[in-house]
Formats: sequence, structure tokens, C-alpha cells
Amino acid sequence: MSSALTDLFPRPIVQAPMAGGVSVPQLAAAVSEAGGLGFLAAGYKTADGMYQEIKQLRGLTGRPFGVNLFMPQPEYAESGAVELYTHQLAGEAAWYETELGDPDSARDDGYDAKLAVLLDNPVPVVSFHFGVPAREAIDSLHRAGTFTLVAATTPEEARAVERAGADAVIAQGVEAGGHQGTHRDVPENDGSGIGLLSLLAQIREAVRIPVVAAGGIMRGGQIAAVLAAGASAAQLGTAFLATPESGAHALHKQALTNPLFARTELTRAFSGRPGRGLVNRFLREHGPYAPAAYPEVHHVTAPLRRAAAKAGDAQGMALWAGQGHRLARELPAGQLVEVLTAELAAAWTALSAGGDAR
Repeated sequence: MSSALTDLFPRPIVQAPMAGGVSVPQLAAAVSEAGGLGFLAAGYKTADGMYQEIKQLRGLTGRPFGVNLFMPQPEYAESGAVELYTHQLAGEAAWYETELGDPDSARDDGYDAKLAVLLDNPVPVVSFHFGVPAREAIDSLHRAGTFTLVAATTPEEARAVERAGADAVIAQGVEAGGHQGTHRDVPENDGSGIGLLSLLAQIREAVRIPVVAAGGIMRGGQIAAVLAAGASAAQLGTAFLATPESGAHALHKQALTNPLFARTELTRAFSGRPGRGLVNRFLREHGPYAPAAYPEVHHVTAPLRRAAAKAGDAQGMALWAGQGHRLARELPAGQLVEVLTAELAAAWTALSAGGDAR
């Protein structure tokens, strides 16, 4: 990665932006203060809400940080599929004593307004999910002094990121928790995601720009592995979800290591786009029938997810998590960065000596 960018965070650890209230300013500040790169998630927030969080974060740290934006999604034509899924969820609404959400709520997540804020009040790093921004947008951010990263799940997507002029690509393996950052949502491709190490090797050969590796990384030894495979840094989400600074619901944090939630699965049940979460009742019952309709399904299920959380029912919540969730540690975020850094150093030493890199 260009030295100008790595100079922003001396430790090769990026805290993944987790939308939905997880990546709060306190978490991003703790990671940045410890030498990693903390991130705010602007997804599902208004432009002003994003700006207020940026101001709050700047009051907590003078270190560099990033902000993540969701790319606007194309119109979804098959409204009948969404209507059918809404009818299927009627029993859930009755159970949680709430109304279902409006599928026709805002589609673009306030993208243009958020981009305008970030151009008027530049931040060190901006990343993008669900697609590639226009070259003009990336050039404008560069003129403002902002470094740009874009998620990719295939070598072809990585090439599109490079063509757009981004500074680096985030190689998101299928192991990653939360939404897959595919540029186009193609239902026929469900279940065909590429594992991180294989994806990293393919993307390294496909593009010349630096690569940040993401997906299932929970230990310093794994960071060493992706760095050895050519990544410039590692992005971790689930590892930071269990920290006290994380804004995740307490039930979500507890579920990461609860034997009741033994595995994860990619599902459209909660949002209409593939996302990896802990398998619970809602995912099992509704995942097979959820249409490929984002953000319509997200808006429909939002009240259900809020009601389940309020009722203390983890079986109705979206428990986003990566495949390494059982390795989660309830450490303060800054301490976790320190521990990961020590594990990384030990792994490098072991590899150099020909020993066990764990």
C-alpha cells in the first residue's frame, strides 16, 4: 500500500465499518488511538447523522479514521416478490406486536448528500460497499485529500475498482460477516463466494493497487497469513463486535460465543441481499423464501428486528457475524489491537524460525 496511506495507521489493522449502530465513534476512536484504522459506518444514517458522528469522533481522537458509504442500488422490478414476502412475515409482525416497514423507503441511502458532506468536510479515508463510485467522485475525494477504498468479492470487481481510480481494494472473502460487497446482486451466484486466501491471490494478480484483506480474521496469526499472501493490511469486523466500545446489542455480543448459535450462513432473510449471520430461528424459517430485493426487504424487516431486540429475543434479530465468530474476545478495542499486534509479531517470528505461526 502507498506509504502515504499506511502512514495513517502504523499497525496493519483496519476496523471494519459495521452499519446498524455497531461502528460507533467510541469504537473507531479506540482503534485509531491504538494505531489501527477506526471506521464509522454511514449506512442507514442520514447525511447529518453521519456528520454528527464524525464531529463526535474528532472530539475523541486526533488520529486518522475512515467513513464507509453504501452505493445506491438499482431499482427492483419484481414488486410482487416483495409483497409475497411481506405477507409471509405477517405472523412475525403479530408476534412482536409491531408493523412491518415500508419497502419503498429511501433507496439511495442519501449517497449524494453524504458524499457532499465528505467533500465539504474531508476525512482521511472513505470506503465504499455494494459497488464502485464514479471516477468523478473518487477524483473529487482525492482532491480533498481523502484516500479511497472499495470492496470487491471477485477479481473482476477488483479490476473495476482499479479502473475507477481508487487507492486500494478491499478483498472481501466469503467468510466475512455482514453483507457481501458484491457490485451486482445476482441471485444465480448465491453460494459461489470465494474464500479469502484464494480471493486475495487472484486479486493480487488482477490489479496493481494495494489490497486490504477481509473475511473471518480474528487472530494475529491470520493477519500474518494475509500479509504474507500479499495484503497490505487486514480488516476485522466480528473481532471488534464483542468489544465494550461496540454499539452492538448485548444479545448480539453474547451470541457470538453462545453454543446455541453454532454456525453462520449467508442469507437474504433480513435485507434482501446476501449477508452472513448466525443461524437463528428467523434465518432458518424465512431465509429460503426471501427475494433478492435490497433495500426493500431491509426496510420491511427493520421494525421486526428492532422489536425482537427490545423483547430480548435473539432468535428474531439479525446477528451478523463472520465464520470466526467463536474466536471473539471481550476485550476493550484498544487492548484488542495491542493483543493482535503481539500475536502478529509472534507469528512473524515463528514463521521466520520455521515454527508454529499460531
